Amino acid sequence: MKLKKYLIYTVAGLVFLSCSEEFLNPLPDTAVAVESFFQTDADVLAGVIGIYDAIQGVNESTETNIGRANRGVQFEHLLTEHRTDNTRNATLEGSKSDFHRYVVNANNVEVEDYYQSMYEVIFRANNVLDFIDIADASNQAKYTAEAKFLRAYAYFKLVRMFSDVPLVTTVVGPTDNEALFTRIPEAQIYAQIVADLQEAVAVLDNSSKSRASKAGAQALLAKVYLTQANPNYTGAQQLCEAIINSGEFDLESNYYDVFYSELNDEIIFAIQYQSGNADESQGFSSEFTSAVRAGREDGQNIVNDNLRIDFVAYGGDRTAVSITNMNGSLPPDENEVAKFYPDGFDVNADPSYGPNARNAGNDYIAIRFADVLLMHVEAILAGGASTSNLGALTSFQRIRDRAFPDTAPNIISSITKDELLLERRVELAFENQRWFDLLRFGVADAVLSAHAIEMGYVFSARALLLPIPSREINISKGLLTQNPGY
Repeated sequence: MKLKKYLIYTVAGLVFLSCSEEFLNPLPDTAVAVESFFQTDADVLAGVIGIYDAIQGVNESTETNIGRANRGVQFEHLLTEHRTDNTRNATLEGSKSDFHRYVVNANNVEVEDYYQSMYEVIFRANNVLDFIDIADASNQAKYTAEAKFLRAYAYFKLVRMFSDVPLVTTVVGPTDNEALFTRIPEAQIYAQIVADLQEAVAVLDNSSKSRASKAGAQALLAKVYLTQANPNYTGAQQLCEAIINSGEFDLESNYYDVFYSELNDEIIFAIQYQSGNADESQGFSSEFTSAVRAGREDGQNIVNDNLRIDFVAYGGDRTAVSITNMNGSLPPDENEVAKFYPDGFDVNADPSYGPNARNAGNDYIAIRFADVLLMHVEAILAGGASTSNLGALTSFQRIRDRAFPDTAPNIISSITKDELLLERRVELAFENQRWFDLLRFGVADAVLSAHAIEMGYVFSARALLLPIPSREINISKGLLTQNPGY
């Protein structure tokens, strides 16, 4: 993140409630913030920026000990893309290879880290909200809306991966076991997410792409409406149309620029990193490499052949930007991700991927306009098999025309649910959307069962949820319950 990194909480010289053993997160900075810290508006702003730092996470190349530093979203591809038919790990060694084979257990350290990371976001947001009155009156509404947007963002991740989770909306201490370890039904989690995002929509503007914005809240709320057990299709459609009609966002004409011209017109919300800065960089880009090893390990996000085939047939200009066979040197089922080359370095020109491959500055794109256009189609489809609605056709065609400019305008007369899911697959590949798409479209069990048979894996319904980390259950003394099958 290209925002200054602040030390949000400190131990030295302050009375501090340390929770290194008892809290949801092993780091003490999730504990109750002392009243003496938040004394000025600048302190509260520092707290807000600290929430973004928690999402950003710590680069694995900077701090290799996973027990001492949360990774934020930097491991998210393991918990999402790897559990779909999109990608897999290059090896079968270590806990990171468990996801693509559906053998994750409750002791998996990456699952534990992600769970802790999202609660780190939530607890930092709650700390800001608890001391919001210290901020200048003119900033209180904005800081509140930002904190609630980020809290909703984290809870939306958690509820889709773990189902019922503890709902913590105030600053709590390490002995508040009921609040920390009681799993709350999904419906209540979603109600809180909706309330937080509705407030964010009402307060925020679109002055930033690297911090919470009105459009970011609208887009996230639209996806929440589409995801709930009883989808609010009308609400999602209205939110998408508000973004589309605002005229503030547009598709980049060149698909490549979406990923290497940062904070471009298509970006709605991105988590920023800074190249070469050990404290502000990310390591996931280098870990996507394998044939030319730029990362610490043998390669993650190796492209499954069925996705390569979909790219060949439906990717258009997106294909060369998204996947690579390294000039024909890789077999069809071992293509690599090209979408997030560290700092945009071309492996053909620089096999080392530049001087900062393991300290890359590529942003994590959380929400972009193409996703909004496709959600617009989904909302109009409203769970049906197909649609010929003009608004849906227009949004879909914008995506298709960019991918296939030589045949534009690519006139479309109708869109089926399967076509929409496929378009989302090739448009948003490796952006950690496929897992949630399969769940939302109601086809995860069927698609992943077939994929497992093809790949020689064993898939069961238990894999549709991740396990609650054993460490958290142990700390709770059994108050926190486990998901079925683990």
